[in-house]
Amino acid sequence: MIYDLHTHSNASDGILSPVALVMRARQRGVTHLALTDHDTVQGLQSAREQAEIEGITLINGIEFSCLWAGRGIHVVGLNVDVSCAALCNAITTQLEARDARAEEIGRRLEKAGIPQALEGARRLACDAVLGRPHFARYLVEKGFVSNINAAFKQYLGAGKPGDIKHRWPDIASMVAAIRSAGGVPVIAHPAKYELTRTKLRELLGEFKEAGGLALEVVSGQQAKNETENLAAIAAQFDLYASCGSDFHVPDQPWQELGSFTPLPPTCRPVWRLWH
Repeated sequence: MIYDLHTHSNASDGILSPVALVMRARQRGVTHLALTDHDTVQGLQSAREQAEIEGITLINGIEFSCLWAGRGIHVVGLNVDVSCAALCNAITTQLEARDARAEEIGRRLEKAGIPQALEGARRLACDAVLGRPHFARYLVEKGFVSNINAAFKQYLGAGKPGDIKHRWPDIASMVAAIRSAGGVPVIAHPAKYELTRTKLRELLGEFKEAGGLALEVVSGQQAKNETENLAAIAAQFDLYASCGSDFHVPDQPWQELGSFTPLPPTCRPVWRLWH
């Protein structure tokens, strides 16, 4: 069995539709898939319908942005009840905050000589959660930059006109929303935060105290020693271990669906919590 418990569709900032994502997962040999779009669960129904056709087990998921010690941290919620009021309220709050941030990005880009950036990003997002990748695609479409990376480097990255900081909710409130929905809170891709070992231990201590249950020990293609280190830390904090590709775009080997090393045998797989 191959579990991929961190993926994105075009309901947020992925490229594939939920249906196409599930079909690709099946082609890649994934047997258990979690769709974990940013701050939304709107792609789950169509993904579930396709998963039944493909013979894949679909796990309800979501990925929340939150703050810890002034840093942006992502918490994945797995096996959540999407009808839970607390979860729905958290999603609404996040989406309202994202919309306000997008409007400010649009204003800043307008001042930087990019007309109708907000309208263009919304058009490209369609019904998806609006984010900076949609602004980046608009910049490419209109010829202001040659590619997505250039859009972030020149307009949307740190210190650039479209770099609008957002005061995300604290990590404890997001963990509480996931637990209220019967889900499993997971610290996503911990290596991406570039924390020292001491800071990572502080984060996991507070996460555990807030009700956190798991750590993403494997996130896409990563070095063996990194996996072993995260597995040891998960065990130290008595956290279950999760794994996922963090898939967004096809044909990127470092985050292709199901394309990562298995969890070390010393880990307690997170799916034991719902099987």
